[in-house]
Amino acid sequence: MATPVTRTSNAVYWLALALTPGLGPTRGRKLVENFDNIEDVFQASLTELEALQLQAQSAQHIALGKSLELAHEELGKAAASEVQIICRDDQDWPARLSEIYDPPLVLYVRGNVAALAQPGIAVVGTRHPTPYGIGMAERLSNDLASRGMVIFSGMARGVDAAGHRGAIKAKGKTVAVFGTGVDVIYPRENKKIADGILEFNGALVSEFPLGTFAAPQNFPIRNRIISGLSMGVLVVEAGEYSGTRITARCALEQSRELFAVPGNVTSRNSWGPNTLIKQGAKLTATWDDVWEELPAEVRQRLESEWEAQASDQRPESATLFNDEQLTPRERKILAALRQDEATHIDTLIEKLEPEVSSSEIFASLFELELNGKVRQLPGKNYVKAF
Repeated sequence: MATPVTRTSNAVYWLALALTPGLGPTRGRKLVENFDNIEDVFQASLTELEALQLQAQSAQHIALGKSLELAHEELGKAAASEVQIICRDDQDWPARLSEIYDPPLVLYVRGNVAALAQPGIAVVGTRHPTPYGIGMAERLSNDLASRGMVIFSGMARGVDAAGHRGAIKAKGKTVAVFGTGVDVIYPRENKKIADGILEFNGALVSEFPLGTFAAPQNFPIRNRIISGLSMGVLVVEAGEYSGTRITARCALEQSRELFAVPGNVTSRNSWGPNTLIKQGAKLTATWDDVWEELPAEVRQRLESEWEAQASDQRPESATLFNDEQLTPRERKILAALRQDEATHIDTLIEKLEPEVSSSEIFASLFELELNGKVRQLPGKNYVKAF
């Protein structure tokens, strides 16, 4: 059964504005300010609309009813796809998003709409992270999500995907903000992540109409929503010319807290976070570094929810696991691996032979990978999991 598309009658009008060619969020809001209510916009004549200095194409689209016609068609498609469309008048509209300079007129949502308004942190970074960057993004997201925080990100390759994975592993909520239509999974390899987001009561969100393809210009635009929904933005790895800089700048403009994971000064991926730290971002090594910057009332509420949980369900650091279950051979292999640097299988064999044979190393690596203790990277490289 299709879910309700909206809870307010005004959604169709805001959607009509969003679908009007040449209008955009800022002009759309300014247009509404010239009338007593949004419905009056669509009762105005072409002459009245043109007098407000609208582009001719936009004015004609509204006055001739084409915008409303498109909106009704879009609502039908959304209902068929079990997608909700919320607008700024809706009770489910996230209040934090209304604080930013240029909020969208509508949001398309698959999944749990309420997750958008819950306390959360944006985890962002390069699409080409190092093993250290992937591990830190997963670890911090896991720790924060297990303590009740929503992880916001863009589901891009690299750090974004790692952040979502960390939250999913904690069975926590995470929200992906798309640069495509909410029904278009991009990149396609992240479909499993999208499924995990929905499984654990998260949400997929976009301001773009259904079916919108992955146009490059859409991704920088969506970054203001990622930071706008969050209480703060955590930058894990980002090069000097990374698109992550846009999200960091949006965070500063939106008066959001800015966090950064320090990196190796010789790595180009460390330029972004290290520069942000020099400029005043909070140096972040563990979840506590984020936690202590949250408003007191948010911390108290989340901590009270932990205390209400059964002791065996209370969060622990994602970096902890029971080494007592490992064999002596597996402990040796783990000790030879690093979390922040990949080790090739040949190097591992050279290091451990003759104490451990190559066949035993292969077998143990397989077991450790199955148990989530190590990760295999392309080219037979291995890292210790966080």
